[in-house]
Amino acid sequence: MSYHPHGKHLIAGERIATEATWQSSPATGPAHDFSTGTPALVAQACEAAERAFWTFGYSSRAERAALLHAIADAIEAQGAEITDIGTRESGLPAARLEGERGRTTGQLRLFAEHILKGEYLDRRFDAALPDRQPAPRPELRMIQRPIGPVAVFGASNFPLAFSVAGGDTAAALAAGCPVVVKGHSAHPGTGEIVADAIAEALAGQGMDPGVFSLVQGGRRDVGEALVQDPRIRAVGFTGSLGGGRALFDLCARRPDPIPFFGELGSVNPMFCLPAAMAARGAGIARGWAGSLTMGAGQFCTSPGIAVVLEGPEAETFTHEARAALEAVPPQVMLTDGIANAYRKGRDRLRASQGVREVLTSVCDQRNATPTLYEVSADDWLANHALGEEVFGPLGMVLRCRDADQMLEVTRALEGQLTCTLHLDAGDTALARRLMPVLERKAGRLLANGFPTGVEVCDAMVHGGPYPASTNFGATSVGTLSIRRFLRPVCYQNLPEALLPADLLG
Repeated sequence: MSYHPHGKHLIAGERIATEATWQSSPATGPAHDFSTGTPALVAQACEAAERAFWTFGYSSRAERAALLHAIADAIEAQGAEITDIGTRESGLPAARLEGERGRTTGQLRLFAEHILKGEYLDRRFDAALPDRQPAPRPELRMIQRPIGPVAVFGASNFPLAFSVAGGDTAAALAAGCPVVVKGHSAHPGTGEIVADAIAEALAGQGMDPGVFSLVQGGRRDVGEALVQDPRIRAVGFTGSLGGGRALFDLCARRPDPIPFFGELGSVNPMFCLPAAMAARGAGIARGWAGSLTMGAGQFCTSPGIAVVLEGPEAETFTHEARAALEAVPPQVMLTDGIANAYRKGRDRLRASQGVREVLTSVCDQRNATPTLYEVSADDWLANHALGEEVFGPLGMVLRCRDADQMLEVTRALEGQLTCTLHLDAGDTALARRLMPVLERKAGRLLANGFPTGVEVCDAMVHGGPYPASTNFGATSVGTLSIRRFLRPVCYQNLPEALLPADLLG
């Protein structure tokens, strides 16, 4: 079933067109016209969100859980149309879009069940001690409360799971916060159909339509207007380091600074320890190649660097990785801009001191093949730019002289989403030396696996020290992500009639 976009914004339940339009750039099929976003539309959406907060922010957990289930149902009902437009816009295969749709609806349902349990509210109670000396203690109660309207920026690499109804939106709605989404121009038709599903769910639940709005396209001033609108109380962002840092700085410079929860960049290094390399280095190399090229390397957890010790095992590892990567056919990248950035990043590294090209890549328009480089730890440590992310199927083998230099590399890392240890029992002593440093560098540590594939569950952490994310105390995946859009409020000696229902039930 083919979907033809209507090309309008969704502002508080209304489809709104603008005189100015822009055209999509799909991987296949015809382009479509979409209305261009403006700061005035952003202000209209934020005003509606603020109005809606006075009811939605005080809705029951059962009501919000029902909404999340209704959104999931509405998305599933449009499954064929979503897959159709999503594959045409992104170039991703249908199976990937269908899996991502399941992840999107799955996290909506998970969050619904999570808030019904109530533990996320972190309710605390200290009884009054009127006879305490030298001074009595008042009755104190504490609970997490929603912060207000939230701005969400759709991601380029996940048209569903990190976009219009993705993790940031699901978390904000679960918390009781209305959402204004700035759709990503890479997949506007996909964003549109999902936004319509959210509007349908809101109407079906009898909720204020201002709980959700979608603004499409527009120049940089549209995004800037969104993060600077005084009614917005927090921002969720997944994207480039440059764009995210600019928005983060705007949030900090507001008269009333607000939190910016940005996921910006990570090379997700793997540390291949000697006993594991001696026993199964070739297998690790082949697994790395598969993870590195999954989705043309366009995952934020793609493991871009393999850290190894010099020796014959390193030679075998590099040879096997090259052979596996050579067999990977050209893959369609998500946008022309991403493909161009991949070319520039590849060429920048190629021209760097000490970098040797093991496998040459091709990037013809949006079709890319893998690149493999190797470099000594001495040269890597001397050039900070070699540790920067190149978004795409590019890997680097980083060769260390000995265990001490491997530890030096860990200390030189910037913040990461993930760090991986490939180890056997004989590697335990070295792993223990690395672990205290790696814990300070990443939000998720893995053993004998590959970081692509982020489970949506209670224990997941998808975040890390800067530049992996702008708030190292938060996660953008899993049920803990809801806490980003809550704040603690303490109630002292208030009568029960004035307390939030969630504090008493």
